[in-house]
Amino acid sequence: MAPLIKSPRKLIEVALPLDVINVAAAREKSIRHGHPSTLHLWWARRPLAAARAVIFAQMVNDPGYQQGGGFKYGMEKKKAAEERKRLFKIIEDLVQWENTTNEVVLERARVEIRRSWREVCELNKDHPQAAELFNPEKLPALHDPFAGGGSIPLEAQRLGLEAYASDLNPVAVLINKAMIEIPPKFAGQPPVNPEARKKLGASGSWKGAQGLAEDVRYYGVWMREEAQKRIGHLYPPIEITAEMAKERSDLKPLVGQKLTVIAWLWARTVKSPNPAFSHVDVPLASTFILSSKPGKEAYVQPVIEGDQYRFAVKVGKPPAGAKEGTKLARANFRCLISGVPISGDYIKKEGQAGRMGARLMAIVAEGAQNRVYLAPITEHEAIAKVQKPEWKPVGNVPAKLTGGTCVPYGMKEWGDLFTPRQLVALTTFGDLVSEAREKIQRDALVVGIADDGKGIDVGGTGAKAYADAVSIYLGLALSRLTDICNSLCRWENTRTQVRNLFSRQAIPMLWDFAENNVFAEAAGDYRISLTNLIKALDRMPAKGTGFVFQSDAQTQNISLNKIVSLDPPYYDNIGYADLSDFFYVWLRKTLKSVLPSLFATMAVPKTEELVATPYRHGNKEKAERFFLDGMKKGSRSPPCP
Repeated sequence: MAPLIKSPRKLIEVALPLDVINVAAAREKSIRHGHPSTLHLWWARRPLAAARAVIFAQMVNDPGYQQGGGFKYGMEKKKAAEERKRLFKIIEDLVQWENTTNEVVLERARVEIRRSWREVCELNKDHPQAAELFNPEKLPALHDPFAGGGSIPLEAQRLGLEAYASDLNPVAVLINKAMIEIPPKFAGQPPVNPEARKKLGASGSWKGAQGLAEDVRYYGVWMREEAQKRIGHLYPPIEITAEMAKERSDLKPLVGQKLTVIAWLWARTVKSPNPAFSHVDVPLASTFILSSKPGKEAYVQPVIEGDQYRFAVKVGKPPAGAKEGTKLARANFRCLISGVPISGDYIKKEGQAGRMGARLMAIVAEGAQNRVYLAPITEHEAIAKVQKPEWKPVGNVPAKLTGGTCVPYGMKEWGDLFTPRQLVALTTFGDLVSEAREKIQRDALVVGIADDGKGIDVGGTGAKAYADAVSIYLGLALSRLTDICNSLCRWENTRTQVRNLFSRQAIPMLWDFAENNVFAEAAGDYRISLTNLIKALDRMPAKGTGFVFQSDAQTQNISLNKIVSLDPPYYDNIGYADLSDFFYVWLRKTLKSVLPSLFATMAVPKTEELVATPYRHGNKEKAERFFLDGMKKGSRSPPCP
C-alpha cells in the first residue's frame, strides 16, 4: 500500500471568482497583438486567463479549517473567508491581460504558490519519499499531457513552475517548443545579426526572448526581400489607364499610377450543362459584391457577349441579384449564359474529373485612402496561370470533417488547395528558411557563440542550435502564412479583406476565392505573419525551464511525480490530427532537417488520437468507448500531491 500523502484542499476545490475569470477569458478573444495565438493557429486554444487562474488555484491551499487523513489545517470560518477574499484579489489581478507580463502581480501569485507548497512539504516531512517528492525549496513540476495550444504549460512557466508539455500531434509539440522550451534556452542572449550588433553599445541589455525575437525579425525580413527579388514579378502592380477611367470617375485621379494589388478575386468554373453552351466555362460565383461598406459599395457586373462573357466592375449601389451571384441554393448554381440550373451533383462530377477551373473576376488594389476595385486584365490572369511549381504537398485531405470538406469536388490532395502561384511563393519562402539557417549559424560563429556541432533536436546550445531555433520561428511564420495563402480563402466584402481558411474548424468548399499578394504589406504578406509572431515571442516568459515531448497521453509516464493539469480534447467536435495535416505538410518540408524525429512521419498520427470519430473506429459506440478508455489512461493521477 502506497504511503498516505497529506494535502489540504486546494482553493480550486472550494471557490473561485468565476465571473471575473470569465470576463477576462472572453475579452482575450479580441486581443491579437502579443497573444500566443498569433504565434501559430491552434484550434480551441484555451484562454490564458483561465489557465493562469486554474493553475494558481490548483497549487494554493484553501484557508478553510479541515482535519482528517492524519492532519489538521486551516483557520476558523470568518478568518478563512477574509483570507479567501485576499486570494481572490490576487486571481482578479492575475487574469487581466495587462498583467500578463507584470512582474509585481506575477510575483505576488508565485509567493502564494511557494507558501502553500512549503506547507504541504511540512505536512509530509515524515513521508518515506520526502526528500524526493517534498523539497520545500523546489516547487513540483507541472505536466499537461494534452498540451495542444500550450496555454497550461505556458502559464505554469509564467507562475514559476517547471513546465512539461506533451502531445501526440507534432504541430502542437512544435507550438509548445516555441513557447516554453526554446525561449528559456536562449534567454538574455544578444542577437547575432550584424545590424543589431552595431547597435549593441547603445541599446543596453537584451532581456528574456528579446534577442531571439530580434534575430527572427532580421532574418525574416531578409527572407522576404530575397523572395521579392526571386518571385516579385509574379505579383505585378496594376496601372490605371485612361481607358479604365472612362466609365469610372473614381479612377480619374489615379490615371497613370501603378497601384499595389491586395488580392485577385477568382470564381471557380465548370462547363455549362446546357448542350448549346457546353464549350463555355461558366462561373460558380456565390456573390458579385466586392464591398458592402456604406458609401463605398462596389460589385462585379457580368457582361454577356453571345456565347462568351466578361466581368466589369462598378461602384455604387449594386442591382438586385448581385448579392447572390450565380448561386441558387447550397451547392447549386445557374449557368450565367443560359440560366440553366447547375446541380451540386454535376459540379462534383466535373470536379472529380479534373474539369473544374477558375476565372479572374476582379482585382483589388490599394489606393491612396481606400481599396480600389478593378476589372480583370488579361496579363494578370496569364501570370497567375502559367507558373509551374517545382513541388507541391502530397497527402489526402480528410474526406469527412465536422463543418465540411472540399474533397467531394475533386480537391483531394493538399496540393490541390493552392494555386500554382501560391505554391511557387510558399516553396520559395520554405527554401529561404534553409538558406537563412545557414546564414544565422555563420553570423553566430562570427560573434563568438561556441560551435558544439549539436542541433537543437539533441539538446545543443551553440551556434548550430541557435540557428535551428531562429529557423523554427521562421518556419512557423511560413506555416501561419499558408492559412491565408490558399484557394479556400474568401473575400470578406463587409470588411474588404481576405479571410483565412481556418476561421472555423473545417476545410469547406469555396466557390469564389481571394488570392492575396504576399508582398502587399497587408494580411497575407509574410512580413505581417512574421511581425505578429515576433510580438507573441517577445512576451513569452523565457524563464526557468520547459520540456516538450511528442507522446501518446494513454501510454506516457512523463506525469510521474508531477502535478498534472489538463483540459481534455473535445469529444468528437474537432479532428485535430486531420486538420493539422494542412500545416504539417509545409512544416515537414521546411523543418524536417531541424527536427528530424518530430517530422519523421509523412502525416500527423491519427489512430491513437483521443477524439471520438466513428469513421475511424467503425461506429459511434466503439468511438465513445475508445475516447473514454483513453481519457482514463491519459488523465491518471501520478503519485504526487
